Amino acid sequence: MSQKAKTAITPTREEDYPEWYQQVVRAGELAENAPVRGCMVIKPWGFKLWENIQSHLNAEFKKIGADNAYFPLFIPLSYLEKEAKHVEGFAKECAVVTHHRLELDKEGKLIPASPLEEPLIVRPTSETIIGEMFAKWITSYRDLPLKINQWANVVRWEMRPRIFLRTAEFLWQEGHTVHASSDEALEQTREMLEIYNRFGHDVLALPLITGEKTESERFPGAISTYTIEAMMQDRKALQGGTSHFLGQTFSKSAGITFRADSGEEQYGWTTSWGVTTRLIGAMVMTHGDDDGLILPPRIASSHIVILPVLHKEETREEVLSYCKKLTEELTALDYHGNKIDVIIDDRDVRGGEKTWSWIKKGIPIRLEVGPRDIAEDKVMLCRRDLSHKDKSFLKREELIETLPKILDEIQDTLYQRALAHRDKHIVKIDDKESFYAFFTPKNKNKPEIHGGFALTHWCGDPAVEEQIQKDLSVTIRCIPFDGEKEEGTCPFTGKPSSQRVIFAKSY
Repeated sequence: MSQKAKTAITPTREEDYPEWYQQVVRAGELAENAPVRGCMVIKPWGFKLWENIQSHLNAEFKKIGADNAYFPLFIPLSYLEKEAKHVEGFAKECAVVTHHRLELDKEGKLIPASPLEEPLIVRPTSETIIGEMFAKWITSYRDLPLKINQWANVVRWEMRPRIFLRTAEFLWQEGHTVHASSDEALEQTREMLEIYNRFGHDVLALPLITGEKTESERFPGAISTYTIEAMMQDRKALQGGTSHFLGQTFSKSAGITFRADSGEEQYGWTTSWGVTTRLIGAMVMTHGDDDGLILPPRIASSHIVILPVLHKEETREEVLSYCKKLTEELTALDYHGNKIDVIIDDRDVRGGEKTWSWIKKGIPIRLEVGPRDIAEDKVMLCRRDLSHKDKSFLKREELIETLPKILDEIQDTLYQRALAHRDKHIVKIDDKESFYAFFTPKNKNKPEIHGGFALTHWCGDPAVEEQIQKDLSVTIRCIPFDGEKEEGTCPFTGKPSSQRVIFAKSY
């Protein structure tokens, strides 16, 4: 019997994927559970990823004319009550503030003291309060389009929290726009989805499927919801971001009107769109292996760690001096409009322990420099997307010349690997029996592992969605935009269907 290969993460993906994910997040020093149930503490290595996400997307938002602003954390209950579907959609997830001020009771315990005149909702999303402000800011067609984004935290009371994927409090950006026409608002909705799709592909190395949500999966109060969907390594779907065409729903509830050039008073047409820290979880689950994180270079917290070999005191200064000079040369390079980020790890830690700490943190490239390497003016290079045993030696000049190309090779390798995994597990299914078998785990001890994404005809009946979700915990992830119009038969009702949709289990 062959001996099982030793891995840095226990259990492995094959043994217990959900626990593997939790261990990778912990070992990679991304985040940890907070003292408050369902909340997380994002550590510096993880928060750098969020800062990089902000940086990339901020640049895209500026291109379309969206300005950053900030709105209150607390929303009066009456604001949510103005839009019935919105209230219904978020009611079970809302955190409610009913009192202010604390005082000591007779036993010396702190208790809420003063009831509020009106309960406040800790924002689950901000359409209602932003709509209230937009109604004040907009009077004429000359004020349109109005495009605002905010980077903020929101609270949705999750019953089954998981770091980055579903937490009671999380970070996100939410964009809100008002337009003079339905067509202009729809165009904005699609444009934002494409920005997210391009960002996921080019920066996060995530193969994404874009499409429209069914009515039962729409954002509460929206006319249409568009989504980007990714497949994780356990073949579940993860919704990476959404863009909503809100029509005049929130304009009417908030009183967002403008005087058209004809002089007629009209309601504005609105959109909203957002992504969250869930994208970090998506990267972990898409690219990680049984040794920990693997970070795509274009989003990585840092690109390179230099590990100086400092076994002998007499060569210490020479080695560190060489590493510092090399760092100056590498950080002067341009990588897609940004500088290369380099760390010199000169901690007094055993070499093996130090190396594995960086493997688990997923840094794209490790360079090792010792006295012998300096004598030959070369470095040892290890790529995180390859086996940790895979090493190469490069002359310093060659490294400096080819480094951006090497980083792009890593980026492309990660994308192509994820794409191959996704495409392997997308299957066209045309009969109910095969569909149910596809989503039924073959191993009862591993209920999370199933077939993947099913491309199946659907007649449009919400009752079918409801029954499949009840039977299999499977939902329609989207009606894909790139799906060909194809006449067929819904295998669940026998009714005609004009296009296949994507069914999957999801996070």
